[in-house]
Amino acid sequence: MNTHFRLLIILLFTSFFSQAQESGIISGKILSSDGFPLDGIAIKLGKEAVTTETNSKGEFSFTNFPVGNHTITLQANGMKKQSKEIKVLADQTNYIEFKLVEDITTLKEIVIKIKQSPNKKKETVLSGLNIKPIDLPQSIQIIGRHVIEQQQAVRMSDVVKNVNGLYVGSARGGAQETFWSRGYDMSANNMFKNGFRFNSGSMPEVSSLERIEVLKGSAALLFGNVAPGGILNMVTKKPSFKSGGEISMQLGSNSFYKPAVDFYGALDKNIAYRFTGSYENSESFRDVVKKERYYINPSVLFRASEKTEIVLQGDYLHDDWTPDFGTGIIGKTIVDVPRNTYLGALWSNGQTTQASVSGLVKHDFNDNWKLNFNSSFQNFERNSKGTERVQPADNGDWNRPLGQNRNLEQTIGEQISLQGNFTTGKIKHQLFTGVDFENSFLQAYTFTFNPKTYGSGNVYDFANFNQGGAIPEGTNTKIVKTDTNRFGVYAQDLISLNKKFKVLAGIRWSWQQSQAETTDLTKNPSVIKEDAKRIDQAFTPKLGLVFQPTKDMSLFASYSNSFTPNSGTTVDLKVIKPSLIDQYELGIKKDFWRGMLSTNITLYQIENSNLAQTAEFKADGSSNTDSSIKVLSGSTKSKGIELDITARPIEGLSILAGYSYNDMRYTKTSGLQGSFIEGNRLARTPANTANLSFFYTLPTGLLKGVSLGSSANYIGKRVGGWNNQYRAGDPNGIWDREIPLNAYTSIDISAGYEWGKFSILCKLSNVANELNYTVHENYSVNPIAPRQVMTVLKYKF
Repeated sequence: MNTHFRLLIILLFTSFFSQAQESGIISGKILSSDGFPLDGIAIKLGKEAVTTETNSKGEFSFTNFPVGNHTITLQANGMKKQSKEIKVLADQTNYIEFKLVEDITTLKEIVIKIKQSPNKKKETVLSGLNIKPIDLPQSIQIIGRHVIEQQQAVRMSDVVKNVNGLYVGSARGGAQETFWSRGYDMSANNMFKNGFRFNSGSMPEVSSLERIEVLKGSAALLFGNVAPGGILNMVTKKPSFKSGGEISMQLGSNSFYKPAVDFYGALDKNIAYRFTGSYENSESFRDVVKKERYYINPSVLFRASEKTEIVLQGDYLHDDWTPDFGTGIIGKTIVDVPRNTYLGALWSNGQTTQASVSGLVKHDFNDNWKLNFNSSFQNFERNSKGTERVQPADNGDWNRPLGQNRNLEQTIGEQISLQGNFTTGKIKHQLFTGVDFENSFLQAYTFTFNPKTYGSGNVYDFANFNQGGAIPEGTNTKIVKTDTNRFGVYAQDLISLNKKFKVLAGIRWSWQQSQAETTDLTKNPSVIKEDAKRIDQAFTPKLGLVFQPTKDMSLFASYSNSFTPNSGTTVDLKVIKPSLIDQYELGIKKDFWRGMLSTNITLYQIENSNLAQTAEFKADGSSNTDSSIKVLSGSTKSKGIELDITARPIEGLSILAGYSYNDMRYTKTSGLQGSFIEGNRLARTPANTANLSFFYTLPTGLLKGVSLGSSANYIGKRVGGWNNQYRAGDPNGIWDREIPLNAYTSIDISAGYEWGKFSILCKLSNVANELNYTVHENYSVNPIAPRQVMTVLKYKF
């Protein structure tokens, strides 16, 4: 870790001795669509108290304009918004010209906005929280639509490559992708869509996304029961009163093709709409494996009044896919078969459907007080049937086990939040408070087969494998229904003591009730067993301190707390309490060269000091062998460092980079049979991850519109399978279950050209044809995709 601390010290030192506060002059001209100068137009510089007016020649100027590369955006009612790049040099006059192409007969005022750095741009994120990242004592990363399009992302895993420390933990059966952050699995409760919890059992559609928001670390204050590694919120595209849209066709290796549409505009002065949709059909680098899916996402915006707007939207995904459990493992060695070899039954099939509807009411009482009300309903269903669990014997012999799954979930969510800005004396407050409720009803079906296997042979001689006979029928033997209710009340206040010191203080009370009901269909008549209701409740506070010695730098420290419900009972057969998890963070956010380079560095430590583990003794003092009887006596610790870099050093060039180091281990275990080993790193947690990408579009000259890009993603060494456990009877008393996985780097390159309303972009992924695997436990060992080509053709309206 010494290297990481030296880097932090260098950046701290540099920030105090960075560039002088230089400025230049910006002058320009406003012309009508037919080239005539417009005089008497008031021009306001953003939210600053700086206003000027065009003269008879349509000219204007601003002095003391910050030096550096800026994106100047011109906007006004009744006028098409325009953006231009300008490089402002110190002590020089820099010229820019705008020609208005709309009807400007009633134009009175124009606002010029300067594109802010990622640290200073105020964002409405995470269910309505409106804040500048530089003011937040926590790390936020936002991957916008332009990056998603430039990298031709098809899956969410393509997008998260740009978020350091966030990585794919597994792709079980090819049905879904699970993501991990800071050593914690995000798939259970930490995935959100438009601020509502999202069932992560599907492959979400990314073509409809405006951006993804990743809040690193604890988000329990806003969302209750979430793992402390961070949350990922997907934000879909919204309606617009500006008419436009695009149609595109994406083509690629393995017969991949995906047409998509995006239309938006105004129905009248108070109603706007948007419709996005896509169809995907593809084979795979894996034999037999196919995918066919379609997705629609309509939305409507109503302006009920000048201060109130309502957004209604819905989406529907239908995905037919082939279950694929990969290549398998013998002992600790991944089976050496060709990357394309599919080992499952040829008739294996899966289907996922996911639909949601939501309504958002936004009301602005005034410029300082805003009220949001959100309501959502989500329906999820996934069915699959085939052969699975590739676990050959030492010589490669293997009987393919049959598997059938069906899972359904319906979720209702309600949220109401209030955000207000006010002062007490000279102290400024930004209050965010609210109430949320969620009901989730989950049904899981268990199936059995007789016989339990289908086909047999040797994995190294799959050409002569007995593929089996007729498609077998499974028998539904069990249905487990789980009803979960969540309720929370929270409040946080960002307190600006002065221009340099800020305090973020907040607390949440969460209540969660769950009950499971199991129907045993093997009995005649069937037997229904209803578990006792489980109630968990916890207070989760958060406190952060922010020091901003200059307007371009922020130093912060924070403490937050979260909770995780536990299964099982205490030795007294009472419901065991949830584990409380403490998290500490230190960090620095710094902009260099007038925002052309933004950096964030975060140091963190997450400690679960009351991890539930099997109790050593029962209540009567006898030895305990029941793993459901537990005590809160174990602990884990996750600590590390994260570095984010965003740069736009010259016009047309954007750079994203990041590095993450994480060390998550068991720090205290009982040493009993079945317990984990103290000091062992948790499975699926690489120590090092890194990402680097750039995209450059030539802004001028003969090659204007030509673009070049590249991205690289590094995943370090990690452990697959399960963590080792103590077990009597083994030679060393340890059940060795960990599977070492090598590090790898994947590199993509792209090139494109845009002319008028048409564009083409080509990408070559995994240029070096790197071979590695994502491993779910020890049986879904899925190879990453080899070198492939992808091209997108697009026409914009």
